[in-house]
Amino acid sequence: MQQFGQSVYQLIVEASSNLPGDVRRAIRQAREREDAATRSGLSLSTIAQNIEMAETNVSPICQDTGMPTFIVHTPVGVNQIVLKQEIREAVRLATKDGKLRTNSVDSLTGANSGDNLGPGTPVIHFEQWEQDDIEVKLILKGGGCENKNIQYSLPTELEGLGKAGRDLDGIRKCVLHAVYQAQGQGCSAGFIGVGIGGDRTTGYELAKHQLFREVDDRNPIPELDQLEQYIMDKANQLGIGTMGFGGEVSLLGCKVGVMNRLPASFFVSVAYNCWAYRRQGVLLDSTTGALKQWVYERGTAVPMKDAAEEVAASATSDNSTSANTDTDEESGRTVVLTTPISEEDIRSLRVGDVVVINGEIHTGRDALHKHLMDHDCPIDMNGGVIYHCGPVMMQDRDGDWHVKAAGPTTSIREEPYQGDIIKKFGIRAVIGKGGMGAKTLAALKEHGGVYMNAIGGAAQYYARCIKQVNDVDFMEFGIPEAMWHLQAEGFTAIVTMDSHGNSLHADVDRNSFEKLSQFKETVF
Repeated sequence: MQQFGQSVYQLIVEASSNLPGDVRRAIRQAREREDAATRSGLSLSTIAQNIEMAETNVSPICQDTGMPTFIVHTPVGVNQIVLKQEIREAVRLATKDGKLRTNSVDSLTGANSGDNLGPGTPVIHFEQWEQDDIEVKLILKGGGCENKNIQYSLPTELEGLGKAGRDLDGIRKCVLHAVYQAQGQGCSAGFIGVGIGGDRTTGYELAKHQLFREVDDRNPIPELDQLEQYIMDKANQLGIGTMGFGGEVSLLGCKVGVMNRLPASFFVSVAYNCWAYRRQGVLLDSTTGALKQWVYERGTAVPMKDAAEEVAASATSDNSTSANTDTDEESGRTVVLTTPISEEDIRSLRVGDVVVINGEIHTGRDALHKHLMDHDCPIDMNGGVIYHCGPVMMQDRDGDWHVKAAGPTTSIREEPYQGDIIKKFGIRAVIGKGGMGAKTLAALKEHGGVYMNAIGGAAQYYARCIKQVNDVDFMEFGIPEAMWHLQAEGFTAIVTMDSHGNSLHADVDRNSFEKLSQFKETVF
């Protein structure tokens, strides 16, 4: 089995950097449905370019490489203890090489293990089968979409949909509600796996297992096949769109599984996955561990070049703009700003404006926001930009740091802190994904600030905009949670919350709720 560890390493790299063919086709089809000039259309074009860049650079598609979850099928007699050791070593090496972000954190102390190893990480499930080969499947599901997983206990009352009973129609309502509640925070348009039945633990496990199915397969159970097709149709009428910007495509795939349950319990579990649907598998020789074939079609068979070429032309045009330019109502203007940013410049921005930022920006996530509530900031943030991002970083032999992946993280986690920190330190702009709440919106209006939505998962696209790492503070928090001071050039994001009390996220939420309510009546 000398080659087993190397084969698993290849699997990790492939899953992290190269979306499989079926996922790419779903994204291409979504682009065909969206108007290319809208916010969602432009976002899908950026996503397509990011997919190409990740494949070319052999670097993470999204900086959040999630919780590596392996499902391993082995013939009888294979030593699973040895295989587990080899998988853990492959994870360690892939982390060291920047193919995985350091994501294993002690739940009590907050300390990052630095190698993705620790109690419970990575997740490895072993099952025996009657075939001669070893099959290893891997899914990398980021924290942003993991946080939008949801479990329902039937019967229940659902906002906008009314009573959901213990029947197929009640299940239908739960799944539609699951898509609605995710909004843009799960990096829509996404994929969902649904588990019907089981207990609270096995229900979620069944839901996540559905994500290992092919995007274009058909459910062998007629009732569930009908449900999957219904959800794909109706969920895409909610108008949530890519990144929650509004649009024609909110869901790229729906897979449903069922198992028996206890009489007293009826759970519907939904595993939400972002557009960066990173799963792959390998079939290995059980004697040598050598790679015999890939389980899913590799992404190289489905190029995204058409989309990438369009974005490259658009980016060239945008970056050459030195003054405000009026365009259509949805996409707003393109505005170029250099940090530090004045209050006057910020108050001139409106929801829908596309902002190109040049100058120093600063990353900050959960640990930093909590710390800054009671401590001073190590740098002057007046007029500054804080970027909700936990990058993948690599250090060269000279000790210099380089950004390998740098997309936005979900911003709503910082809602308890953000308004206070904006006012305390004079921050003018916050960049993240998924939007923020009423407290932050009020602070933006009072102080003169904006929230800008970057494209979730586009880690290579934004890494290209970082020309230099100027410095770093709070390395004791771990690489993802440290405060990185980054020199940006041509960093583009869309204003979705402005200093005049407007919020695109609140508007889309309200509109999609109205559409959700149209599906209240019994169908099945």
